[in-house]
Amino acid sequence: MVGMNPPSVLDFRSSTSFALALVIYSDDMEAISHRLQEKIASAPGFFNGSPIQLDLSELNAKGEAIDVVALIALLRGLNLFPIGIRGADAAQEKHALELAVPIDSGSSHGDIVFPKVETEKKVITGTQAIASETNHTPAMMITQPVRSGQRIYATSDLVILAQVSAGAEIMAEGNIHVYNTLRGRALAGVQGNTEARLFCLDLQAELVSVAGIYKTSEDLKETFSKKPIQVYLQEQALIIEELS
Repeated sequence: MVGMNPPSVLDFRSSTSFALALVIYSDDMEAISHRLQEKIASAPGFFNGSPIQLDLSELNAKGEAIDVVALIALLRGLNLFPIGIRGADAAQEKHALELAVPIDSGSSHGDIVFPKVETEKKVITGTQAIASETNHTPAMMITQPVRSGQRIYATSDLVILAQVSAGAEIMAEGNIHVYNTLRGRALAGVQGNTEARLFCLDLQAELVSVAGIYKTSEDLKETFSKKPIQVYLQEQALIIEELS
């Protein structure tokens, strides 16, 4: 009929999305590939199919070049999907655009920064080479609420001062401390650290895990709600107990 609006076919709406920020520190493609595969193997459900925000600012600040085409191909081959690139030079931006990876202005797209890729350091004592880790990664501190759909990954301990919403996922290679209500999913010791622990003031989680041993909300007692608790492993069994 005349004067009637056509039926709606599509619409653009504002959206907040979160992507892993992959910060590249080395131009060693072999080391990058090895480190990526290690990380994916440690938490395949977390990384598989994840959108990636590629950050070359640290690398370019050192004047080191990297083959962006090969890097993007590597990520896609590992089922990681670059959705933007930042900190790139003109040539790198050109190659990225040719591969349908848009240029990012530098605004934040998430709370996760992938750890440094470094060549293994060696300390020589006599004739024996001993691997040495000279730096200890400080704990990651989160002061804002972790919203549904948001994912946090810490390469050390993770400390969260606000609530973790249902549908959120937090992971740490070390301990997890949540000084508020914990909903969503929380995984400590994701690299197999059986000494890792999880602490929170109010356990209402969908899933908790230490070193791959987990319990879901169906296994968690309601008596742990609104009480400070700790979660740890004891003889391969996941123990949840109230803190006295």
